Amino acid sequence: MSSNIIPKEQLSAYQRWELNSLDGSARTTVPLPTAEEVENTHQQAYQEGFAAGYREGKGKVDAELARLMQLMSSLGGALNQFDETLTQNLLSLALDVAKQMLREALRVRPELVLPVIREAVNSLPQASQHPHLKLHPEDAALVRSLMADELNHFHWKLIDDSRVERGGCRVETTNSEIDATIENRWKRILVALGSEGAWLE
Repeated sequence: MSSNIIPKEQLSAYQRWELNSLDGSARTTVPLPTAEEVENTHQQAYQEGFAAGYREGKGKVDAELARLMQLMSSLGGALNQFDETLTQNLLSLALDVAKQMLREALRVRPELVLPVIREAVNSLPQASQHPHLKLHPEDAALVRSLMADELNHFHWKLIDDSRVERGGCRVETTNSEIDATIENRWKRILVALGSEGAWLE
């Protein structure tokens, strides 16, 4: 019967298993850390982790803060735009209401044209003589009945002109012309308010 034991000298480096390290002669010792060293290592790891987390968190917070600031800026711009649009809309509404009220007032009280005529004539140079007043035919009839004495005294000549809307007039002399029509007065109001539009819109 043959033996299954292979002598050591016949084994390759992969087949050999040496137990040198298990005998007492080649023993190495690994020193264990003290409790203080473990605590220091723990504190250092904690501080490094905290610093890394703080840097990462601060970066995220800074990015979020920048995003919020951009949103606030956009919101501020949108609010300014909304405010400007609202102001324009309110002005437009107020002008529409004023226009309707003025039309209604002229319909109910057509004699409101009289102060307009007096103001227009008074704004003429003193040397102007015999002004011609161009009025809507219905206003002209009213002025003839209510201002007959002034017409005669100042030698005003009334001219019926259906192109002049009720409530306004044109005053003409040899050297001057005053446009006191509703359209022109309305345009001056709009210019003063920084708006635009026409009376007949």
